[in-house]
Amino acid sequence: MKLTKMSHSCVRLEKDGRVLVVDPGGFSEEDAAVGADAVLVTHEHPDHFDEGRLRTAMEANPAAEIWTLKAVADRVSAAFPGRVHTVGHGDAFTAAGFDVQAHGELHAVIHPDIPRITNVGYLVEGGKLFHPGDALTVPDQPVETLMLPVMAPWNKISEVIDYVREVRPHRAYDIHDALLTDLARPIYDRQIGALGGSEHLRLAPRDAVQL
Repeated sequence: MKLTKMSHSCVRLEKDGRVLVVDPGGFSEEDAAVGADAVLVTHEHPDHFDEGRLRTAMEANPAAEIWTLKAVADRVSAAFPGRVHTVGHGDAFTAAGFDVQAHGELHAVIHPDIPRITNVGYLVEGGKLFHPGDALTVPDQPVETLMLPVMAPWNKISEVIDYVREVRPHRAYDIHDALLTDLARPIYDRQIGALGGSEHLRLAPRDAVQL
């Protein structure tokens, strides 16, 4: 399985000639979802969900489908009848030939005065990769590659380190990093790498690795 990191929280997965894209939001590239056979969206925040990017992908491939939670599905299902699937915690499905399980129910707390929205993470290919969206959800099975939300308005580095320790992946790749400046990256790399207990890695946008 090939993993390509796009900007911020968007990733592309390729297997057997098919493409699965997670969270092509407004902080990711305009063409982040183009060529996708399936798109997964974790929640409704615009840095993860951009209707224009979804529309571009869905129009480029009339067979492409979307899997997401109800809050997002309600906003796009009319535009793509029969191609949008609503999922929630505990659901298992196949998207573009990838086995996927949904984990988690709520977005992390930003501030007690801000109501929490729904958020679902996606465990792909039996734990080969987990993308949690905007939450520190711990799946109930081992994870090989964790997409790690490294910097957000709702987290701090101690929580990120403890999350890696709890999930115990073989490796963790940074996502949710558009707000992290290059000046600060070495600090995060050093502390997460030294304290997380797992291999900590970072990909530049459009860089790819084989998992």
